[in-house]
Amino acid sequence: MIELYPQIKHLHILMVTLSGTLFAMRGAGVLLHGRWPMSRLARWASYAIDTTLLTTALMLLTILPWTAFSNGWLAVKLTLLVAYIVLGTFALKRARSMRTRAILFALALLTYGWMITSARAHHPMGIFATLH
Repeated sequence: MIELYPQIKHLHILMVTLSGTLFAMRGAGVLLHGRWPMSRLARWASYAIDTTLLTTALMLLTILPWTAFSNGWLAVKLTLLVAYIVLGTFALKRARSMRTRAILFALALLTYGWMITSARAHHPMGIFATLH
């Protein structure tokens, strides 16, 4: 399966980009009081993208040697993923006020950004690793 690594990695990166873009668009739509962000089509597109994203992530996990994750960046990325999902859920539909939704939306986007920099740097601190 190692021969498929480049294609799986590229698909994973594409799904990360699509997932974040769709979340950003849906979040902005919710804050602008739009109805489409919670439509069946938007939700199903999100489910399809995120399922593909998770599938490619699991495939990459099985291909790569475990030493590639020895410095803890993957554990941080997975922890941030859980935080991102919780923040995103509250930002899109569970928070009661628009102010709270906006704050949670911003925090979810920051968490998403940290996940990306952590993955790109293969370091738990992501972009912040260069600051010390």
